[in-house]
Amino acid sequence: PPRFLRILLSLLVAFALVPTGCVWLDQKQGSLIFNPVQGEWRGFRGLPEGMQEIWIAVGNQGDKVHAWWSPADDPTAPALLYLHGARWNLTGSVTRIPRWNRMGFSVLAIDYRGFGRSVTADKSAPTERTSEEDALAAYERLAELAPGVRRFIFGHSLGGSIATHLAVKRPDAAGLILEGAFTNIPAMIKETKWGFLPVSFLVTQRFDTLDKIDDVKMPVLIAHGTADDIVPFSMGEQLFAAARDPKRFLRAEGGSHHNMTASYFDDYQRAVRELFQIPAT
Repeated sequence: PPRFLRILLSLLVAFALVPTGCVWLDQKQGSLIFNPVQGEWRGFRGLPEGMQEIWIAVGNQGDKVHAWWSPADDPTAPALLYLHGARWNLTGSVTRIPRWNRMGFSVLAIDYRGFGRSVTADKSAPTERTSEEDALAAYERLAELAPGVRRFIFGHSLGGSIATHLAVKRPDAAGLILEGAFTNIPAMIKETKWGFLPVSFLVTQRFDTLDKIDDVKMPVLIAHGTADDIVPFSMGEQLFAAARDPKRFLRAEGGSHHNMTASYFDDYQRAVRELFQIPAT
């Protein structure tokens, strides 16, 4: 299991034995779950041609979300909000974002506060609440950047939970895409060797995608690799079973947590176009 789960479980066990400092525990969970990186991914070589840096104001303390805007050549193309997962910031998605352009989308991708160059007044780690605020602010900015077109929400891994929350809050979106998404943090903890311990009640940042997904009132595409060694494939199946129609499941035989758009691009593009009725470019 991911290193953050092992550390989080150890922390929860300690607090189950000595219940104190609950505020600190809540704050620490955000840091461990997101494990945010400020520096650049080692493979980053600068922004691809046509991609722009923008900033999005959020909150009332002068906080700013750092984002990349990659418009399609066609101004009538649908627009996609890209929400990455834990650990790596935008630079870790630099090869993935252009693939969504190739699928026919304009793309706005963001770093949550606490990641990369995004700015927080108090230097705090991201949390479930602040990341959801960031996603909402970015969705509203996307409407300004690409007015009058259909907007879609995409989330990878941890970003899938943030994306699902946003889809519930903004049912005007045209579709939700989840890739390598988990059901919730307590269920992820149960996948560890010490998951039998009764510590789930101490998890305050639950990222409960499974609980929220049946409230999503738009088409849903769930993509998951059968060889995903970070998030069990069965969690993708559970999310799909709980989602409302219309929906589609992209089973990537042998796919990992990180290679979906690269190794299964044609299948992915076909699923996107057929479910969301996006014409070929």
